[in-house]
Amino acid sequence: MNRNTLKSLCEICGTSGREHAVRNAILDALREMNLPEDAVTVDRLGNILVHKKGASAAKRKVMFSAHMDEVALMVTDIHADGTLGFDAVGGVSASAVIGRQVQVGKDRIAGVIGCKPVHLLSKDEKKKPADLHGLFCDIGTSSKAETEAHIQRGDIIYFCGDPLDFGNGSLMGKAIDDRFGCTLLLELLRTELPYDTDFAFVVQEEVGLRGAGVAAAQLDPDIAIIFEATTAADLAGSTGAERCCELGKGAVISFMDGRTIYDKALYDLAVSLCTAQDIPWQTKTKIAGGNDAGAIQSAGRGARVLAVSVPCRYLHSPLSVIRYPDAEACEKLAFAMISALQEESL
Repeated sequence: MNRNTLKSLCEICGTSGREHAVRNAILDALREMNLPEDAVTVDRLGNILVHKKGASAAKRKVMFSAHMDEVALMVTDIHADGTLGFDAVGGVSASAVIGRQVQVGKDRIAGVIGCKPVHLLSKDEKKKPADLHGLFCDIGTSSKAETEAHIQRGDIIYFCGDPLDFGNGSLMGKAIDDRFGCTLLLELLRTELPYDTDFAFVVQEEVGLRGAGVAAAQLDPDIAIIFEATTAADLAGSTGAERCCELGKGAVISFMDGRTIYDKALYDLAVSLCTAQDIPWQTKTKIAGGNDAGAIQSAGRGARVLAVSVPCRYLHSPLSVIRYPDAEACEKLAFAMISALQEESL
């Protein structure tokens, strides 16, 4: 796993429908690979579709996919005191953002997410979980007019947090979901592949898997492998299936989630490859969440799908955490599957 690529992609701001900066960075990386001019296209929705010629023609059409967008907040109101009201772009918990440093609008104005002081909360309010609509963003202005000189409704509030290595092979940063998957796809594309393969860097996953269905309808794959980050709840107090998956235990191969029942033969193939090649792996122990597989599976004529994910703590929060060995396990499995998907009986 190219750590520098992963970090540089995580630093870029690009939420659902505003992926242009991420897309441009990926297109720059693709240009450096000297692919044929007709190998890379950008569709109407903003997905990047890449066809990579391999040493041999593919027997099955395979699509590898990852999404470019990250969760964020969107300005919905400007209050009389200059603070901003907002709503979530994607699944963002109010409790995860209180007191966090943010950057707002095209000029990336510094701000902080505020809430009603605890000593002003009623007894009933103290018992209730935080609500995004009860929070505000403070950019240091003191009037609506002053704020409107810099910010307008529809502007994006992004989380701050430079990617940082820490601990024993861990990475913290924003937007690991799913700049990890984008990094993995770029790693595959930089390599001479044994078979022709299609790649899709898709948009708007966080708001309803919108780009993936459009990409799959165009590429019409027989099989699609989705590379993602998935929730690791391996924290103090969680036991059994509630842990979902755990950092340090390898790639997560899902058999089912809240949106998709994954292809059994593909699941078995991935597990057998991990066993044969000594790739650490685990499965997702709680049926929850979802990813682009749900849209790809039913787009166009349909496709057989599998998700391979890196376990990630604090998903959809200002800072997430993964471990590099888990990311490298996903990468090894991805390379193994390129050949196996063409050569094995499925």
